Amino acid sequence: MPGILRTVASRAAPVLRGHTVTQTANIYSRPPKEKIGFVESSIALTMLSAAILGPSGWVLAHLEDYKKKD
Repeated sequence: MPGILRTVASRAAPVLRGHTVTQTANIYSRPPKEKIGFVESSIALTMLSAAILGPSGWVLAHLEDYKKKD
């Protein structure tokens, strides 16, 4: 079965000047060197949420100011 998938993938890969471009994934099967704790996870999620929701919240809060035509 992997031989068939390899053949299909090589035919589907883009060709650039006679060379085929193939993608390989780096897969590691061992456990991580350092475990990420609850505090680090919660800080990362908080910062990500603030980065995404902050600007949209600012625009929505100041929507009336943007509607004014001075």
